[in-house]
Amino acid sequence: MNVVTTVIKSRHSVRKFKPDPVDERVISDAVECAALAPTARNTQPWLFGVIRDKQTLEKIAGLAENGKFIADCAVCFAIFGEKKETYYLEDCCAATENLIIALQAYGVSSCWVAGDKKPYAEAVRTLLNAPEKYTLVSLVAAGAPSEISLASKKDQKKTLFFEKYDES
Repeated sequence: MNVVTTVIKSRHSVRKFKPDPVDERVISDAVECAALAPTARNTQPWLFGVIRDKQTLEKIAGLAENGKFIADCAVCFAIFGEKKETYYLEDCCAATENLIIALQAYGVSSCWVAGDKKPYAEAVRTLLNAPEKYTLVSLVAAGAPSEISLASKKDQKKTLFFEKYDES
């Protein structure tokens, strides 16, 4: 293993956070890493929002059916994609993953909350005043973990094949 794979392997979704703020330099560096994600034809169809205001976090939590814990995170990142771009979803998902890995490298835990095609996507876009040409792709709640529970992962033997898949 190397430092990058160690960071990736240490990442787990966290839904319970301490009230401690996340350092501005960490936020800035993580967003910069998100913006360096691979993107089809280098379109970079993203728009990143950084939300720390408790009232706004509570409103987002009230909108996102599986993101109630957003109300208690230190910072929430909203990743929007430009709807007219063919690969906005893939590009913005790559950016979301870069963001999460960058946060983990600083010891900041997070949890990805889906946004694309969710019934609350437009309400979150409107709440955050993002331009209409964008749609919500993901929300990332982040902060210092107050509790970590590790979900088991599938055995690699069940998720990997070489050359051609063979059920035997």
